[in-house]
Amino acid sequence: MGFLGIGTWEILLIIILALILLGPNRLTETAKTLGKIVRSIRKTSAEFTAAVTREMNQDEDESPSKDKKPAAAPSDTEKKEPGKDATESPDRGKAS
Repeated sequence: MGFLGIGTWEILLIIILALILLGPNRLTETAKTLGKIVRSIRKTSAEFTAAVTREMNQDEDESPSKDKKPAAAPSDTEKKEPGKDATESPDRGKAS
């Protein structure tokens, strides 16, 4: 089997018929035009796929996961250093 389920002989027959009907000059022009159309369709399809994928990823990032639990507040039983607030980051006092 060849391209799109069409065998080699069928493709050759289509090319010969196109050559007879269109002639060599119009056949090349038609092939160029078809190539441009196919290229444009592929480009548009790739852009659309990328946009949909980007939107889906963005939606997943924005919506919170049901599996994730909210961060727990520090318990009162944890040791606190004297003079430090529980919400203060340990790196805050250090110079960068």
